[in-house]
Amino acid sequence: MTHGIDLEITGLTKRYGNATALDGVDLHIAAGEFMTLLGPSGSGKTTTLNIVAGFVEPDAGTVRLGDELLIGVPTYRREIGVVFQHYALFPHMRVAANVGFPLRQRHLPKAEIARKVGEILEIVGLSDLANRYPRELSGGQQQRVALARALVFGPKLLLLDEPLGALDKRLREGLQLEIKRIHRELGVTFVFVTHDQDEALVMSDRIAVFNDGRIEQVAAAHELYQKPSSLFAAQFLGDSNVFEGAVGGSGIDVTILADGLTLKAPVAAGAHGGRVALVIRPEKMRIDPHGHAVGSDSNALVGTITDVVYMGSRSRLLVATDDGRSIMADRMVPSTEFAIDDKVVVSWSAEDATVVDGGMPTTGLGK
Repeated sequence: MTHGIDLEITGLTKRYGNATALDGVDLHIAAGEFMTLLGPSGSGKTTTLNIVAGFVEPDAGTVRLGDELLIGVPTYRREIGVVFQHYALFPHMRVAANVGFPLRQRHLPKAEIARKVGEILEIVGLSDLANRYPRELSGGQQQRVALARALVFGPKLLLLDEPLGALDKRLREGLQLEIKRIHRELGVTFVFVTHDQDEALVMSDRIAVFNDGRIEQVAAAHELYQKPSSLFAAQFLGDSNVFEGAVGGSGIDVTILADGLTLKAPVAAGAHGGRVALVIRPEKMRIDPHGHAVGSDSNALVGTITDVVYMGSRSRLLVATDDGRSIMADRMVPSTEFAIDDKVVVSWSAEDATVVDGGMPTTGLGK
């Protein structure tokens, strides 16, 4: 099978009347990379994929696949594989015929078609189902047929438009790992569109977070989660406790504007003034009984537990602080130590907080 090549998107802009779907998007995807475009509905991620595929023409900007400029090239000449959420299989064709369709369109010899179809069915784990019709397959099996069909002709780029969205949770999670395995085995460049945060974290080499036609941040999954560069990225990818404030004079404190509360957090040198948001993930929050001493390098708030939510491998404690805030704190084992109405101290290390530009209308619980 062929290996992927790099994709370069520069200044991509698309408008529909007065609405701007894309506003100068720049994105470099390395050869063989698994890049996920993540964002809410209407953020521009699917428009970007459709322009790369050739289904939509941009108003401005360029798309290059390796050295080839794709703008103006018909879809069928781009040699790009596409997998859709709805499998788009031919119901009157058996699995092998569905998978071999792109090869017949390219007029390959029958023997070569049979060989290539056999190889890709082996890779996606469907060799035993080659003679079945789509109606005789489960949803996950049908999606693997669609994946095999998109890969059989050896594309250097594969586009996947929310391909797991129609599947139930358990099947979707299994296919996430299967798609990762296939990506590693083939080395094809993958561009995967989803609005599912967990899916993006599990599958991606890097994630591009889209918001309102622009890219907020591009980073590896762990970096994006641990060190978001914007409030939107922090809230869209995972749960967060968010405090609104301004950087204090020392450059290492964030002073909350609402009531003068001072919280320690790492801030870039020279940062001062203006609105900022301090973000702490729930699993970084520590819960201790009221009166527990907190170290000098930590922040602490006193409050009362309002709910304990069992989440399988962990418990989430919801705390109403004495100054009127709502805090989420996760304990990585089911918690029996604390109960509703317990008075507690919520604390976190200064190094576990991230400070980003901007703010939000209210402070406290965020996502």
